[in-house]
Amino acid sequence: MLYDSYFKNPKDAPLILEKIREYSGRTGPVRLMEICGTHTMAIARSGIRSVLPENVQLISGPGCPVCVTPAGVIDMVLGLSQTPGVVIATYGDLLRVPGSTQGDSLLSRRADGGKAESVYSPMEAIQFAEEHPESEVVFLGIGFETTAPGTAACILEAASRNLRNFSVLCLLKRTEPAIRSLIESDDFAVHGFLCPGHVAAVIGADGFSFLPGDYRLPGVVSGFEPGDLLYSILELTAMLAQKTPGLKNEYTRLVRRNGNPAALALMEKVFSPAPSDWRGLGLIDGSGYAVREEYAPWDAMKKFSLRPAVEKIIPGCRCAQVIRGIMRPDGCPLFKKVCCPDNPVGPCMVSGEGACAAAYQYEQ
Repeated sequence: MLYDSYFKNPKDAPLILEKIREYSGRTGPVRLMEICGTHTMAIARSGIRSVLPENVQLISGPGCPVCVTPAGVIDMVLGLSQTPGVVIATYGDLLRVPGSTQGDSLLSRRADGGKAESVYSPMEAIQFAEEHPESEVVFLGIGFETTAPGTAACILEAASRNLRNFSVLCLLKRTEPAIRSLIESDDFAVHGFLCPGHVAAVIGADGFSFLPGDYRLPGVVSGFEPGDLLYSILELTAMLAQKTPGLKNEYTRLVRRNGNPAALALMEKVFSPAPSDWRGLGLIDGSGYAVREEYAPWDAMKKFSLRPAVEKIIPGCRCAQVIRGIMRPDGCPLFKKVCCPDNPVGPCMVSGEGACAAAYQYEQ
């Protein structure tokens, strides 16, 4: 009952909002950034922006893994899907993400004879590979630390079964290096962070201690219901008003200080940190995961000698600026005019966690 009455339907929301107004009256303009696509969608769906004081602004950051995957990487995947005998296995969002050319996606390539299958989990991709030994099945391992343990587990499972017609194209990203890159950029203008509860469930709340420790910025690990978000915003505005930046864990019903040791051990066993290219942020050292050498037979990058395609500018698309939090979706000249969910130009309109898709569905 506590979950339903407080987190999903917070009866004391007016009191929380009153306290937010009180604290924000002492801070001046406040820009708070969420760095989780699930937060982005939850904020838009619940209408939280519409009830906050005018000087408290919520900004969406690089929290959608599909959105931060560069167009050149998508082009590489599209090319791989045309390779005879190869079947791409991926989560549903990626089927519709265009590469450098509008309309050119795994879905359209499948219509032209390419092989791409939608799966709900990496283990489903392994099952597909076992059932189709004549095909080379490539699972697109995309996501942040949230999905990294499951992807690691599927590589270990493939190795234990000696499943040689299965491999993973590792597109996983690490959260901390990206946030550091964002903070250290010249156009950074954020006063506090709503930290992703899903990621923190794996790496632990302490995984975000660098925010106050290195940058004197407050952070709150937040859940995903309206009550979670409102209380987390209150915590951030209180720390800003009191000039006491720290890290707080609002999502205590799931997140522990040190995270999930079993999940962390899986990631450590299979992956090592590696440079990774982010849409909007560029190449960031240590911000990705590479498959360790002992699991090279299940590493699609090595198996197929893949290289990302040369990045091309997508005319008019402002996904990079939206991802960095320096532009709202409606600031893009293509938003709702050329770019919409049925005809997406950039990934932020495709993904179920994209800022443009959230704004289009709930805020415009």
